[in-house]
Amino acid sequence: MTTAKNPLGSSVNIPVEKRSGETSVVYFTRDLSPQGLRKIYQKVKHNMHGKVAVKLHTGEKNGPNIIPSSWVKELLENDVPNATIVETNTYYEGDRYTTEQHRETLKVNGWTFAPVDIMDEEGTMMWPLSKGKYFKEMSVGSHADRYDSLLVLTHFKGHTMGGFGGSNKNIGIGMADGRIGKAMIHTHEGEGQWSISMEEFMERMTESTKATLDHFGKNITFINVLRNMSVSCDCEGLAAAPVVSPDIGILASDDILAVDQAAVDLVFALNEKSHDLRERIETRHGLRQLSYMKELGMGNDKYILVNLDS
Repeated sequence: MTTAKNPLGSSVNIPVEKRSGETSVVYFTRDLSPQGLRKIYQKVKHNMHGKVAVKLHTGEKNGPNIIPSSWVKELLENDVPNATIVETNTYYEGDRYTTEQHRETLKVNGWTFAPVDIMDEEGTMMWPLSKGKYFKEMSVGSHADRYDSLLVLTHFKGHTMGGFGGSNKNIGIGMADGRIGKAMIHTHEGEGQWSISMEEFMERMTESTKATLDHFGKNITFINVLRNMSVSCDCEGLAAAPVVSPDIGILASDDILAVDQAAVDLVFALNEKSHDLRERIETRHGLRQLSYMKELGMGNDKYILVNLDS
């Protein structure tokens, strides 16, 4: 596990023995299949009730590295029957920039087996958040209030701006609406569209996530799928080749910090086999996502890893 500091000195993957505070449970399986996904969901489904929103990244057209829609279909049909897949439009011009383009992309990528709610299709609303230094509220899709609980189903990978995309990025960016919320995270007024980066970007994104956590309370859970991990997000419209070998498995927890921390730890533990992804995370100061989640009281970076295969 690396302890090298970046130039700002605060994005460091803290060694396990130096972490403090309480301990959360993170479940793990190497079974990268629909059956593995269903098995691990059973361990974290206790707070899913009523109308369940499933936030996942449905991808640009023909994106190769997203969670296979066939896996999600089997999970929802068997274990989350009252579920709706939820998304928001993008801040960049692409296959999901408008609702019309987004719905066409959903068809191409096979997301036709369950209802899909593009939450900012009919406007936006503000969700309050506590303890933020940038925000007191975050703009989300106006349909976000329709749901009683939230399953955050994430393909863990690298990201050009975030360093890595885990559960934090999935909802920090993915719940924010495509025009107002995402601009709050990415853009300094009067400057370029992507004028916020590095540690400030990590902190703004994490505060956006906190608005979702504050809204759902205990009725939220997290699954990270560590498979086909490239250095770039599929949202870039590139068929980026996976850079981590071998694939790792699936993690799940009701603690967002613990599940993202465990994913980072497993990637870093591969050493040279994950060099490119580790470099992407460190050079973008992506580890600030983890330390800021802890500062905001969003979870624990200490965890017990429960292996469901043994």
